[in-house]
Amino acid sequence: MTDTIFALSTGSYRAAIAVIRISGPQAIESFRLLTWRKNFVPRQATMLSLTDPYSGKTLDFRALVMVYPAPASFTMEDTVEYNVHGGRAVIEGILRALAQIPGCRPAEPGEFTKRAFFNGKMDLTEAEAIADLIDAETEMQKMQAIDQAHGSLLQLYSEWAETLSTVLAYQEADIEFPEDDLPGGLTLQQKPRIEALRDTIRLHLDDNRRGERMRSGIRIAIIGAPNAGKSSLMNALAQREVAIVSAEAGTTRDVIEVHLDLGGYPVILADTAGLRETRNLIEAEGIRRAESTARDADLKIALFDGTLAEKDAETLRLVDENTVVVFTKADLASRQSDDLQISAATGAGIDKLLKILGASVAAAFKSKPGPVLTRERHRAALTDTAAALDRCLATAAPELAAEDLRIALRSLGTITGRVHVEDLLDKIFRDFCIGK
Repeated sequence: MTDTIFALSTGSYRAAIAVIRISGPQAIESFRLLTWRKNFVPRQATMLSLTDPYSGKTLDFRALVMVYPAPASFTMEDTVEYNVHGGRAVIEGILRALAQIPGCRPAEPGEFTKRAFFNGKMDLTEAEAIADLIDAETEMQKMQAIDQAHGSLLQLYSEWAETLSTVLAYQEADIEFPEDDLPGGLTLQQKPRIEALRDTIRLHLDDNRRGERMRSGIRIAIIGAPNAGKSSLMNALAQREVAIVSAEAGTTRDVIEVHLDLGGYPVILADTAGLRETRNLIEAEGIRRAESTARDADLKIALFDGTLAEKDAETLRLVDENTVVVFTKADLASRQSDDLQISAATGAGIDKLLKILGASVAAAFKSKPGPVLTRERHRAALTDTAAALDRCLATAAPELAAEDLRIALRSLGTITGRVHVEDLLDKIFRDFCIGK
């Protein structure tokens, strides 16, 4: 990390203010070159003019500049932040000037956070939380990311790692110094601790993937017969024209998805093809995809035409405990019952449906107190950890038990980055935005 990196840390669209960040050995030199000043007050915002040191042209006549000497910066390196006017010409001029400084280059996506990790400012779970916070679109996604950024997962996994390290130390002592006067049966004494930790990890894994679903969104499928009102409901819930609405049966041939914020929870709503018997190959494929989407969904909205006396059999067979049954076309029907009835045309019943969906989604995300898993790589590492502890408990050979404890400790360490994780880093940081 001998290079000095720089990037635009705010959006690339036209704005009043843009922030350009530079970090590394040449960061403070960039301040001196662009401002023609040798001295600065650390972490104090100063209004300055910026000049291209090579052409002498003014880059911005009024910029707010802050210098963060190492280690008191995000990356724990010398860092300078230039708050400049957000016009494209201003930004490009400053970036070109920085690129001319020897040892400086544009940052890769996530490289600032990657340097913070390498310099010990944060662990991998905290770094991932920053990416989640940037990507958060709903209140609950934001709160989950903030909780993880505060180190909730790091604290939990560090406690487990400390327990494993202690148990492994006793195990190694029992193996390496059998002739010494150590308490008898050290290995057997540690068995309850190993079992307790393994059971705790299993319980942590048994969370219905709430954290991962919070990041990606809970999936809700709208199903029903042709002309039951699926696309109309989709448009009503999305409050925009997402799907084509037509009186012609079979208009929707593929799955159409839209992302919604439902009471702070992220939702992926899917409109599907009408369920019916058909000889049309394209429509049949659409129906197959509709049924597959329904099976994979966390929640289904089954629509039945309220103007018809009988429920559609093809839709009825997909109804289960995770289905909200809705009768459509309430403005045209004279149905007298306690069934949930809606009209996409008039909006009748939509608010009630939203309340039911909101309660169902909130229940799906309800979890026990404590941090939750947020990524598949966390789950895979913890699954490996628990499996290693299972093997440790099953073996009668102390040497093999110790090796399984080491494997468990390494697997747990890959989550936080406390062990060698070079092969994971590119995958973790590649989806970060440039400038972060």
